[in-house]
Amino acid sequence: MEAFVVSALKYRPTTFEEVVGQQSITQTLQNSLDNDQLAQALLFCGPRGVGKTSCARILAKQINRSSQKGIAEEDFAFNIFELDAASNNSVEDIRKINEQVRIPPQVGSHKIYIIDEAHMLSNAAFNAFLKTLEEPPKHVIFILATTEKNKIIPTVLSRCQVYDFKRISVNDIQQYLVKIAQDRKLTFEESALFLIAQKAEGALRDALSIFDRMVSFTQGNLSAKSVADNLNLLDHQTYTDLGHLIFKNDITGILTAYDNLLKRGIDPLQFIKGLGDFFRHLILAKSPKTLALMELGEDVKKAYQEETEPLSSSYLMDAIALINSFEIKYKSVTNKRVHVELSLMQLASLHFNGEKKKGI
Repeated sequence: MEAFVVSALKYRPTTFEEVVGQQSITQTLQNSLDNDQLAQALLFCGPRGVGKTSCARILAKQINRSSQKGIAEEDFAFNIFELDAASNNSVEDIRKINEQVRIPPQVGSHKIYIIDEAHMLSNAAFNAFLKTLEEPPKHVIFILATTEKNKIIPTVLSRCQVYDFKRISVNDIQQYLVKIAQDRKLTFEESALFLIAQKAEGALRDALSIFDRMVSFTQGNLSAKSVADNLNLLDHQTYTDLGHLIFKNDITGILTAYDNLLKRGIDPLQFIKGLGDFFRHLILAKSPKTLALMELGEDVKKAYQEETEPLSSSYLMDAIALINSFEIKYKSVTNKRVHVELSLMQLASLHFNGEKKKGI
């Protein structure tokens, strides 16, 4: 049986063009290389799974490739040293680096040291590293990567050129998953990939891990319903069906629908937040100018435009305000279920028969 390679490794970027959602950083790094203005100490910081280590490796390869043409690319690998600071965080480990940096590279122009999880270095190790970081030999470049910039001591920060990586947008993750699904010739719904992207919370590596799990679960047929059920999330269609009951003031139908969601194991607070997002998307779909603010697929945007047409802006704004108050009060109430059910009934009674309810 052929060994399975997880998507996070199989589709790991090898060039700056392939890095997702960090265009400003990759462009800056590329410009620094082209103009020969790259700092000798760089700090890549940001959330997990957004491309810090990948960019460090790409940059490390590009540094020697741009300066030494005609030499086999694999030879440059001998110039790149990776250190996991989580398990090599002592003064002795840093002293070894301080001794090694004095020796110039045999091939290429630079030796590059990538120190991952740099915040795990002890204070003593940081202090032992300061002098080398401030005045490194001309043939050495340090790239530090960390998820916790606040734990890096100020004296180290002041010696590094800092690059802040951001969380990747839901749209960027979804589009990347579409490319992978097409590459693997999978059957998929865009809304299913949107749910995966949403669940990842800005971390592409997490999205790819979830994607692999969903492909196995659905046997390569990624539908919004199957993904939502497996991730214990609510898809667009579920909120749309509930919205129809709310707009019709169908109290019985609303309570029954919510009971079915609870039986599925849906978290009530996440349900309220999702309901708020549903009404927010309805009001954004009212105008072409705000349509771009919706991080959704084109088919889902079109569905929202159709849903919002008969609804007034004043009703939608009052509904959002009401849902917001539900969420604020949720943590303080004792009977969570009654609170959500009462909230849904109040939402269904909002502007009922054209009358705005008191307290709204």
